[in-house]
Amino acid sequence: MRHLRSLEQWELLPYMGKWLIIASCAATLAGTASAFFLLALEWATATREASPWLIGLLPLAGFVVGWAYHRMGKPVEAGNNLIIDEIHDPRKVIPRRMVPLVFIGTVVSHLFGASVGREGTAVQMGGALADQLTHVFRLRHEDRRVLLMVGMSAGFAAVFGTPLAGALFGLEVLAIGRLRYDALFPCVIAGIVADRVCLAWGVHHTVYVVDTVTAMTWQTALSVIVAGIIFGLVGLLFATAAHHVGAWMKRWIAYPPFRPLIGGAVIALSVAVFHTYRYIGLGIPTIVEAFQHPLAPWDFAGKFVYTVASLGSGFKGGEVTPLFFIGATLGSALAPLLHLPVGMIAGLGFVAVFAGAANVPLACTVMAIELFGPAIAPFAAIACVASYLLSGHAGIYHAQRLGRAKHVRHLPEDLRLAEVKAYRKSLRPANESTSQSREP
Repeated sequence: MRHLRSLEQWELLPYMGKWLIIASCAATLAGTASAFFLLALEWATATREASPWLIGLLPLAGFVVGWAYHRMGKPVEAGNNLIIDEIHDPRKVIPRRMVPLVFIGTVVSHLFGASVGREGTAVQMGGALADQLTHVFRLRHEDRRVLLMVGMSAGFAAVFGTPLAGALFGLEVLAIGRLRYDALFPCVIAGIVADRVCLAWGVHHTVYVVDTVTAMTWQTALSVIVAGIIFGLVGLLFATAAHHVGAWMKRWIAYPPFRPLIGGAVIALSVAVFHTYRYIGLGIPTIVEAFQHPLAPWDFAGKFVYTVASLGSGFKGGEVTPLFFIGATLGSALAPLLHLPVGMIAGLGFVAVFAGAANVPLACTVMAIELFGPAIAPFAAIACVASYLLSGHAGIYHAQRLGRAKHVRHLPEDLRLAEVKAYRKSLRPANESTSQSREP
């Protein structure tokens, strides 16, 4: 009997019970917020499509959103990066104002035609709402880290209807090459509960149909590897372009509300002149179309440009759904060249571009299974891992840390992605002096 009492399983039961309760509470909040957010996005999208002239008001909408964040949102302006930083270095509870600011800011951005997504909003709302439970349950710093991961997982799972991918996203996005398995149980519970809560509010997610998946042969595997390399390079280019445009806008336009004002004016004018309405908003109909027949190669490029311009100038939302658009349309265009079924390669592009841009290959592989079925699993794994490797040590989340480098090149652990470039520059003088000293 004394031996049974000493079993560590008895200690795990209170742990599991604690996180079952806490994760369920956080997931209920995140799932409810995501449900109302998705319903609001449906209204905004339907309203904009019924009144195309609303795109003309995008500059004014951008100024209002920029002014609101300038006056009230400076503590939460970093968005997802703030949550990731708080997980790595806990300091203070995320202000509640993040929730209404990002909710309203994203809905306004979609209503007037900015090309932004929805994942950023759901993850930020999930993280901020979960963090409010820190004082309720009197959590320590270490438990607060897990709670924030729970909120991120719940928001991601609810907004896309992918509970397991959401759980993995909250674990994988924090550091390249490192997972925190101590948070696995809470994040899985959060992903499942948030998804069910969101569905209980009457939200319906888009169904993407992959009607044909080819057999695994060396030819198809090689074609998928080639596709994964292309997807990874596009993900890298997207992350780099978005950061550069954002930095350029901050450098040349000092007053923050003027950035989305000017960016919105450029976007609205180009849409009116070139009739590129299919590249604004979420673009769900075009994503669905990409699974049905090959699309033009400029479709992914058009969405790429409008999304980089929208996010770089300060419109609120997220990068993921635009990355889904970019990946699915790029895959659709590549299908005839790679001799792969359109639906299959569109599905691989859907997840693999995001895998490379966000450095989350496991979450994206599981997402492919949840969205497209288990038959695509081996191809999704190949494409996502190839994309992840080829995207290098860069990504859409600057606060991501390096847990372990992707290849043999040495980089210090816990380096933020935002600091990788500066670290490499700091090594150049030493390398150059060493090479010069070796010359005869």
